[in-house]
Amino acid sequence: MTATPDRDRDEEGRARQARPRDALGRPLPYGATGVEPVDETPRPPEETIAMARELLEQGRPFSAHEVLEVRWKSGPAEERELWQGLAQLCVGLTHAARGNAIGARRLVERAAGRLGTYERGGGPTYGLVLGELVECARRRVG
Repeated sequence: MTATPDRDRDEEGRARQARPRDALGRPLPYGATGVEPVDETPRPPEETIAMARELLEQGRPFSAHEVLEVRWKSGPAEERELWQGLAQLCVGLTHAARGNAIGARRLVERAAGRLGTYERGGGPTYGLVLGELVECARRRVG
């Protein structure tokens, strides 16, 4: 990757963050030690969910969001609301952990809307009980 004054970009010119990040996704100074970045390889649904769950258990909701975001952007269009909603739940948890209660509640409610729409459409949930996930996130963000 090459660093430019305003953004880090890969060989194709796409924006990539080369700076290390802390467990909540905040950029650290170049050269600092951060958490291991997540692999952005698209994964099957069950593997994506398992990896996101593991990252959440490690206190890394921002990284869980990144894993879910890869699935949302690479998966089938008819599942976009599911993966985007799950990613937004993780962003809400990230905001809560960073002390941004208002942003946390807003993201969780936005996610609840997406997940509710998806659930009413009858798409696969891969063993997830979406309403329970939303309620758990609501409790965690206050």
